[in-house]
Amino acid sequence: MNTKKTLLATAGLAVAAALALSGCSTGGGSADGESSELTIGISMSTLENPFFGTVKDGAVAKADADGIRTIVSDAQNDTQKQLNDVQDMITKGATAIILNPVEPESATPIVELANSNDIPIVTVDRSSAGGDVASHIASDNVEGGRLICEWLATKLDGQGTLAVLEGIAGTSPELDRDKGCKEALANYPGIETVASQPADWDREKGYTVAQNILQANPDLNAIFGRNDLAALGAVEAAQQAGKLADLTVISFDGIQDALESIKAGQLSATVVQDPILMGETAVDTAVALDAGESVDKIQNLTVKVADATNIDEFLK
Repeated sequence: MNTKKTLLATAGLAVAAALALSGCSTGGGSADGESSELTIGISMSTLENPFFGTVKDGAVAKADADGIRTIVSDAQNDTQKQLNDVQDMITKGATAIILNPVEPESATPIVELANSNDIPIVTVDRSSAGGDVASHIASDNVEGGRLICEWLATKLDGQGTLAVLEGIAGTSPELDRDKGCKEALANYPGIETVASQPADWDREKGYTVAQNILQANPDLNAIFGRNDLAALGAVEAAQQAGKLADLTVISFDGIQDALESIKAGQLSATVVQDPILMGETAVDTAVALDAGESVDKIQNLTVKVADATNIDEFLK
């Protein structure tokens, strides 16, 4: 992975190139001084993750319905590619950018590049460590972490052992979900976290990490996968080990595979987000910014817990 120093150096070249191409004008202007047609760049960290794919789909559908041109890119979890993608969007005339960063630190030079071109930037799901972000749109991850771990504490009657499959370190969803969960479990000293290891939001890594945790903790009571993919990997590992019936597996996102797993009696519960609404809200925010309107710096979307008792409300 590229270092922040390398990214910043590259961003400096990108800024210079973009300014040269634009004649040092702002991203939304035209030669006669009139505002050009709104074009929204949408840069996603990875479209292999179905949650982020759905966020993108919601944004594109909303933009299409409103007659707005979009430029979509998939960074494929590559920080340098994401920087290059956004530079390309600016070159192609993007007047606003929706960014789902690969990671917070790598987002800083991307945001600063947009800032240097007077292009408003909106982050979704994950925030940026630096630069001037016009608005950050995400589910209320702290509340979601609190809700799912309160659900778990009730399920375990306040007693038991827990393992955590962490997301990508330093990302805002990982930090906030961890914060909310710890706030909830602080009221239940009988629940002990015996392992906490990175699974990086990945199903295969979730499977491998869960295998190792289950071998080291044969009497484990619960696993919290910080996203659905990692948790579904844990479900597979528990099934293979013959331990799923005695294990409570909880997660976060509400993707279709997770909801179907709950219906099948495998995954125990998940926090349901609304990725379509997230994408739509990002487009509405970009439109408002282009019109010179003020927007909230942080926009938290509501979340709910889905389990066997209410799963039919969420299945499509």
